Amino acid sequence: MADVIDASLLEGAIEEKFLAASGPGGQNVNKVATACQLRVDIFALGLHPETYRRLRLVAGSRMTAAGVLVITARRFRTQEANRADARDRVLELIAQAQHRDAHRVKTKPSRAAKARRVDTKKVRSSVKAGRGRVRED
Repeated sequence: MADVIDASLLEGAIEEKFLAASGPGGQNVNKVATACQLRVDIFALGLHPETYRRLRLVAGSRMTAAGVLVITARRFRTQEANRADARDRVLELIAQAQHRDAHRVKTKPSRAAKARRVDTKKVRSSVKAGRGRVRED
């Protein structure tokens, strides 16, 4: 099952709030609420359970116990830019969670490979043994 999330599917699951931000903006930052806080109800997106599990790992402390992803964007001076930044970050997190690592197939070395390894160990051992103190016999 392929989970494809685009911006239009997020609309029903997003709650948007604007806050007074720190950062760039000079004195204007004290007067205008430009930081955007998005709260995304992940259950409303209908993600595959495995994708949801990976999203919890990727999001870390940004996800609440109730399954709400909280993203706060305050990098820019305008509401619109912060809103776009927050939405992009949500989509990026979901995309990371949808990525599955390739399944690793365990293999074991062949008998010939084991023999080559032992032979090189023997050669190396004899080289090191020859570096010892010279004795007069």
